[in-house]
Amino acid sequence: MTGRVAGKVALVTGGASGIGQGCAELLAREGATVVVTDVQDDKGEAIAAAIGGHYLHHDVTDEAAWIEVIAEIDKRLGRLDILVNNAGIGIGGPVTEFSLADWRRQQAVNVDGVFLGVKHSLPLMRRSGGGGSIINMSSVAGMKGSANMSGYCATKGAVRLFTKSIAMECAAARDGVRVNSVHPGIIDTPIWDGITSTIGGAAGNSGPDRPLTVDDIAALAAPLGTKGFPADIAAGVLYLASDESRYVTGIELVIDGGLITR
Repeated sequence: MTGRVAGKVALVTGGASGIGQGCAELLAREGATVVVTDVQDDKGEAIAAAIGGHYLHHDVTDEAAWIEVIAEIDKRLGRLDILVNNAGIGIGGPVTEFSLADWRRQQAVNVDGVFLGVKHSLPLMRRSGGGGSIINMSSVAGMKGSANMSGYCATKGAVRLFTKSIAMECAAARDGVRVNSVHPGIIDTPIWDGITSTIGGAAGNSGPDRPLTVDDIAALAAPLGTKGFPADIAAGVLYLASDESRYVTGIELVIDGGLITR
């Protein structure tokens, strides 16, 4: 099947690497015009050029930047059909050692960024007609606790329930906009660089006598025994972005190798 999002305009935040890059590439292959936003300008511009899309510098914590990005999308493309609120960071550590500055920074990117994305994208989606799809990137960490990851879990749990609330708002407005969250498990992305050394035996087992790698954590925690890749998450995002999911809103799409079952 090809052209599953043909003719649609998609905005992918944090699209310069990891899951965001995977989503941008797959949506473009399936026919969407993709706007990639990030603060990693060189990478973002290269990815946008490779997929025939657009790149905009974008700090998702800045409301003025969101207003400018949406206005530029309206100016260039005249519509918005898909929002992938993907930009996020991961900061781990024991709660007694976790700084308020890191707590606030993680909240700003992971929660404020999602709120601002919905707030400022939704009016253009509604003006575009034909409904739309908002996909907020949460995590299995938004569904279950993890030692030394309390700050991250708090942000992803917030995204999960915020998503459900906005799904209900849009349904009540009969605007045709569907709102869902995606919950990746252990995916091979740069976000793990900042947290693998802090979570230790997060799976409840003893790890090797060295800092854990993403492969170690996946082997310990995921019933399938292996890590996932951005393409695995992008496939789920594509489904939620396409008209195949026209009757799906307010759900949690978990893609985690079975991790949530433990």
